[in-house]
Amino acid sequence: MILFWFLAAILIASAVWTISASKPVYSVVALLLNFAVLAVLYLTLSAEFLAVIQIIVYSGAILILFVFVIALLSSGVMPFATGPNRLPQIWMPASAVVLAAFGFVIYALSQAGAMQARPSGPVGSAGVFGSVADFGKALFTVQLLPFEATALILMVAVIGVITLGGEQMRDADTSSRREAAVDRSMREAILREGGD
Repeated sequence: MILFWFLAAILIASAVWTISASKPVYSVVALLLNFAVLAVLYLTLSAEFLAVIQIIVYSGAILILFVFVIALLSSGVMPFATGPNRLPQIWMPASAVVLAAFGFVIYALSQAGAMQARPSGPVGSAGVFGSVADFGKALFTVQLLPFEATALILMVAVIGVITLGGEQMRDADTSSRREAAVDRSMREAILREGGD
C-alpha cells in the first residue's frame, strides 16, 4: 500500500509539472516520467501487458510525436508569445473537479457489489486481470468509443498546434520580407544619392 501512495504522489507531481513547466521540452520530460510511473503502477497490479503497452505506445510513439511537433514548430521561428497568466483563475474549477473525482472514487469503493473479486491464475491467461484477452475484449467492445475519441482528440490537438505554429511562421515570414524590402529601398536611395 505504501508503494501505491508513493507512485500516486509521483504521478500527481509529474502531471502538475507537465502543465506548469515553463518550456515545452520540460513538459515532455514530465510526461515521460508520468508514463513510466504509470507503467510501474500497472506492474504492481500484475498487468504486465498494460505496462509494456504503456511504455511502447505512449512513451515510444505518442511522446516522440509530441517531441517532433515541438521541434518542427519551434525551429527558425520567433519565440512563442506568452499570454496573460490564467493559472490563478483555474484553481477553483480544478479543485471542484478533483473533489468530485474523489467523491466518485469513494462512492465506487463503498459499493461492495461493484467490486467483484477477479479470478487469480497465471498472468496472461484468459479471465485473469490484466490478460491480453480481457484487455482486447474491453478495448474493442465496451471501451471502443472512448478509445476512438481519445485518438480524435490527439489528432485535433496536433492539428491545432500546427495551425497556431503556422500562423507564427507566416508572421515571421511577413516581417522578414518587410525588413528585406526596407533594406532594399534604403540601398537604392543611398545608390541614387551617391550617383547624383
